[in-house]
Amino acid sequence: MNAPISPEQQELLQRSERQAQIVRRLEAVLPAHALLWHKEDTTPFECDGLTAYRQRPLVVALPETQEQVQAVLRTCHALDVPVVARGAGTGLSGGAMPHRLGVTLSLAKFNKILKIDRLSRTALVQCGVRNLAISEAAAAHGLYYAPDPSSQIACTIGGNVAENSGGVHCLKYGLTLHNVLKVKGFTMEGEAVEFGSEALDAAGFDLLSIVIGSEGMLAVTTEVTVKLIPQPQLARCIMASFDDLRKAGDAVAAVIAAGIIPAGLEMMDKPMTAAVEDYVHAGYDLNAEAILLCESDGTIEEVEEEIGRMSAVLRTHGATAIAVSKDEAERLKFWSGRKNAFPASGRISPDYMCMDSTIPRKRLADILLAIQQMEKKYQLRCANVFHAGDGNLHPLILFDANDPDQLHRCELFGAEILETSVAMGGTITGEHGVGVEKLNSMCVQFSAAENEQMFAIKRAFDAKGLLNPGKVIPTLNRCADYGKMLVRGGQIKHPDLPRF
Repeated sequence: MNAPISPEQQELLQRSERQAQIVRRLEAVLPAHALLWHKEDTTPFECDGLTAYRQRPLVVALPETQEQVQAVLRTCHALDVPVVARGAGTGLSGGAMPHRLGVTLSLAKFNKILKIDRLSRTALVQCGVRNLAISEAAAAHGLYYAPDPSSQIACTIGGNVAENSGGVHCLKYGLTLHNVLKVKGFTMEGEAVEFGSEALDAAGFDLLSIVIGSEGMLAVTTEVTVKLIPQPQLARCIMASFDDLRKAGDAVAAVIAAGIIPAGLEMMDKPMTAAVEDYVHAGYDLNAEAILLCESDGTIEEVEEEIGRMSAVLRTHGATAIAVSKDEAERLKFWSGRKNAFPASGRISPDYMCMDSTIPRKRLADILLAIQQMEKKYQLRCANVFHAGDGNLHPLILFDANDPDQLHRCELFGAEILETSVAMGGTITGEHGVGVEKLNSMCVQFSAAENEQMFAIKRAFDAKGLLNPGKVIPTLNRCADYGKMLVRGGQIKHPDLPRF
């Protein structure tokens, strides 16, 4: 008599049968080399930049043509198979983490710059083109693409569209939303769609603004038309040191209040400057409690005048030292530390969780001081880097994911940062998205009715709910459970997300 099958064995059997069914159907629309399903082949796709949560997909599809993308989506829609689109995997909120019973749709092979039009100052690129590659290709025409996330050497324009990414120059030049004219792709049903226009406006509703920042929940992006802008004649950067966090925060608000919109305005606290200085030797003041990087660009006359005005404001508000880049090499040196804040943090800790909330500029010092108290509460270190000009925080909580207790304390720490940001009049995300990381915090910021309205938009695009399911928008049950835990002074985890 055969022994009864355990629930775990039954689940494995069902998963295996489902995988075989999907592979059979996709083999009809993809070449053999564009389909992965063995464990050793799918493991590299198990997470994005948020490595604390991992899940291997059933199948990875790597299409090479628009027709193949469309065929994969139509096949998965017919089989009711979830699909998670993936670019470079540099996201930090788990937005590209696979579905355990789904297909990961890798768009890495869509890496061609199709056209650069110097007259209209636009570029038509495939979704897998690296952010920095656009500016490199446009440089011959004296143009560049303004949004510059710290991961721009690797992140793709399709991922930038999904997360509405910004970067250190977003204060003056805007986020992805402000620099994209048109997005082309496919719905979950495989229907070709186009949002926006190369003209100043498009007919009908402004669906481009809904798709950008939708985290892969509404459509799969395959082509993007971006704006290019002229390279400035000159750019110079101020590095200002402060002996007090509040003085540094007040100085940021004062610069903006003076009517100055710097090309970049970034802030780093003492732990972060120590980490990056040891890594890249950018010349940062290690005695400062905080440093500001303030950049001006434009004509020679504009830059000289703006640097003078910013320097005066910074001195008035307590800067203990000010250095101005003498040439392009020194400007890039100043920025090298800020651009390498994440890898520098990885050198001093086994793992880090990078939070991403936004607060009013005038509360910068308040949130930093609150985070210092949270470090004591959760017994974990935190290094901070800010897009200070627009109040976008990036606290990096340092922990060891191999220690379940540290991971739990890190989750609690991160949730408290987000909830404190909302209490200060801010939001739970600025540019990294919600993904799986901030699902609970969505319950703090938005009401049940507001979350339902977001679900209604998703249903309009994806009636079956198969594109990147289980992310961004929390269910009513999840928010109810989270509310109960808050009353008891606790915090729910992510029981559905495999970890280390």
